[in-house]
Amino acid sequence: MRRRDLIKTLGFGAAAATAPAACRVLTVGAGPKRKPSFVLILVDDMGWTDAACLGSKYYETPNIDRLVAQGMRFTNGYAACAVCSPTRAAVMTGRYPARLGVTDWIRARFQGGKIPEDKKNPSEYTAPNPNQKLACPENALWMELDEITIAEALKPEGYVSCHIGKWHLGADDWHPEKQGFDLNIGGCDFGQPPSYFDPYANPHQGSIPTLEPRKEGEYLTDREGDEAARFIKEHKDKPFFLYMAHYAVHMPIQGKEDLVEKYKARTPTNQKNPTYAAMVESVDQALGRIMAALDEAGVADDTLLIFTSDNGGLLGPTDNAPLRAGKGFPYEGGIREPTIIRWPRVVKPGTVSDAPVTSVDYFPTICEAAGAKTPTDRPIDGESLMPLLARTGALKRDAIFWHFPHYRGNLPPYSIVRAGDWKLIKWYEGTPFELYNLKEDLSEKNDLAEKMPEKVKELSARLTAWLEECSARLPKEKPHANENRPQ
Repeated sequence: MRRRDLIKTLGFGAAAATAPAACRVLTVGAGPKRKPSFVLILVDDMGWTDAACLGSKYYETPNIDRLVAQGMRFTNGYAACAVCSPTRAAVMTGRYPARLGVTDWIRARFQGGKIPEDKKNPSEYTAPNPNQKLACPENALWMELDEITIAEALKPEGYVSCHIGKWHLGADDWHPEKQGFDLNIGGCDFGQPPSYFDPYANPHQGSIPTLEPRKEGEYLTDREGDEAARFIKEHKDKPFFLYMAHYAVHMPIQGKEDLVEKYKARTPTNQKNPTYAAMVESVDQALGRIMAALDEAGVADDTLLIFTSDNGGLLGPTDNAPLRAGKGFPYEGGIREPTIIRWPRVVKPGTVSDAPVTSVDYFPTICEAAGAKTPTDRPIDGESLMPLLARTGALKRDAIFWHFPHYRGNLPPYSIVRAGDWKLIKWYEGTPFELYNLKEDLSEKNDLAEKMPEKVKELSARLTAWLEECSARLPKEKPHANENRPQ
């Protein structure tokens, strides 16, 4: 047995408490006739209001609307980061990006993400921009293989797992099939597709190495939906985990011509990009294809389906109003996501939860629903959402956290804590803190930091304690810098 596999085996330890809890939860209603299957749909860069049922007056999303009517919508659903790779790592492991060391988007090889000869992740600090006051930790080039993914946690329970679409957690030696997935269709180190049209290639980036061209001009999101439906059909007789990680609606902004023309004829609102709108509708069509495949296979009632995004909508192609800002920013527009869960035998249709939930929660939720063991040799930061889904109780935690120790353009590094209705942003350069009451100020227009220093002190202490507990790598002053930083 390889050392890595031994570590993972020992990591599960004795049966975790989640297994019997799952059995109790599954007695809700008629109860499933078999082990549940799982479909986790992670859209790339989809904003909080990028669907008709979520507030858009421009995009048409009949299948997302239907999913909301059939499941539970979370009004306070969050991504673990305002950019993609950290959220994807958190989804897969149930662990915060700060703990994993994946705190920024991973550079693919075509973007300069050269794999070191010793195959050790970077661990130094970098300060290439003389105008920036801080040195920042280098981001990882992959998620370490010793991390335990949903696919690996489910494998002892007899699940077959399939990844489709964007992986963005490492190159060849760190592809999905190295992390427990039986099938990998399209997953590689790319953070964006070379093109949305078959053969999915361009001269600078090349082609997607794990997705063979099939039909010239075929749209990538359609292909992903078709592959998902085929997987469901072929594996309907045993429990499965389908991770449908769309490349859409990430750049390049490219849509099917008929849909683009459709939106050109629509009256624009604050959301007005017809090509982006076409991409959103293509994601919706793929969802419809997956829902139909579950129905045709006769497994819809026994399948827990999660629909969410990896970070907020990118400003320009879309608009996240009433939320402030978008992708990359610590404001709600950068981290609050569409979050919908359907499980017909457990979740009451058309229900809404206001509980703050986040990317790390999907791992323990799926493990509990499957009766699978969770690792005992490492912290799992997420909390199972089963009490919310089954309406048997509330979550135990009262705070969630973010950590982005990097510059993003002119935006300095930051960390965040949300506790109850309060949200504190800690900046590592410039203004030290911003404080908002999200219940009263969803758009984050009224910074209360100067008016409420005691609340800032309280939340800052909680944030600092969490950063220390996670062994989070913090930005640090360059040699000879003398600016005081917040403690």
